[in-house]
Amino acid sequence: MNKEKNTRIAYFAGTMRPGHDGVTRVLYKLIEELNYQDISNIFFSPLIPTDDKQSTDMFKIPSIRFPLYKGYRIAMPGIRHFEQILNDFRPNLLHINSPFSLGYSAIKYAEKYKIPVVATYHTHFASYAKYYKIKTLGNMSWTYFKNLYNRCEKVYVPSKPILKELKNHGLKTIEYLPHGVDIKFFNPMYKSSIWKKSLGIEGKTVLLYSGRLVWEKDLKTLADTYNILSVYRDDFVFVLVGDGPIKNELQKLMPKAIFLGYQSGHALSTVYSSSDIFVFPSTTETFGNVTLEAMASGIPPVCARKGGASGIIIDGETGLLTKPGDALDLANKIEVLLDKPKLRNEIAKNALKYAQKQTWNKIFNKLFINYEQVITGYKNKLSNTNYSFLYKLYRY
Repeated sequence: MNKEKNTRIAYFAGTMRPGHDGVTRVLYKLIEELNYQDISNIFFSPLIPTDDKQSTDMFKIPSIRFPLYKGYRIAMPGIRHFEQILNDFRPNLLHINSPFSLGYSAIKYAEKYKIPVVATYHTHFASYAKYYKIKTLGNMSWTYFKNLYNRCEKVYVPSKPILKELKNHGLKTIEYLPHGVDIKFFNPMYKSSIWKKSLGIEGKTVLLYSGRLVWEKDLKTLADTYNILSVYRDDFVFVLVGDGPIKNELQKLMPKAIFLGYQSGHALSTVYSSSDIFVFPSTTETFGNVTLEAMASGIPPVCARKGGASGIIIDGETGLLTKPGDALDLANKIEVLLDKPKLRNEIAKNALKYAQKQTWNKIFNKLFINYEQVITGYKNKLSNTNYSFLYKLYRY
């Protein structure tokens, strides 16, 4: 990528609170690479860090509470909340990371000033309908997303199963671009011989879940699996990393499980690498960052055969796949790894080998090359329209 600051990219995200979810972890890795490449960048979000330790320019957009999940907020619609700031910044490209009102407003700005816009399909909101018992949410979501994303020059989709689903729903500008993993941070070298002892679970096989504690992660399936296994064996313990609105309910459903809450830094690296099996029943992931993190940490994953995580696992080789929403099948697959440590170790080695090739540097290089292609292609398209004079006036 050209290291001169003639590339200026504006990003729009649902939240920029560090550690809030998998999306923010991806975006903060992106910021590191943008700054390393010396690419000018600016971020807009309803939620930004409350301290002064921002790693780039971030601007808070007025918002209201998201009714389905109090930890998130929805930006007030309209470009007036960021128009002047963006005019001063003079972006070459807008990148949407949230499809709600902020993403729609970014589209409106891009169309007004004739600037190319791309998006990343981070969250599979249409699949949340059944968890919140809103029957019309699914169809309404697809109609809205199709209208929004088909107005983008490119929509980056991190997994092939989701890419296929989006294509079937009429999204036209989609392109496969997976996420990566920080192999220095998620690494078997952090395995601790005293970690289990510190939790009072020496001699137990640790079944790890990492992620937000919300029903749309199919955690009812996880709880049912816990109860199935607990009936006739006691050689394992479930450990859950993360926080969310259903934590208290899950603790009642999984009384002997260990809930560590939000973890970060060295503590998170240690939890991953010191666990034995990663269990992730979610069917709503667009990618499943946590699955790749587990693989990079040297532990084998057991995941649902639906959604993003299934796109990075070869069943029986780099992990095990289970029937979506089927607690008994999930329990059976976990038992295979509990009872066959040799197979568990072989899958862990294969998973680690795969994950070590999925570096963020490689992924972001592809993204930046695509940025250049989009910007150049959009300029060429404008040069053949009546907008060329307006574009040149605005950009230069």
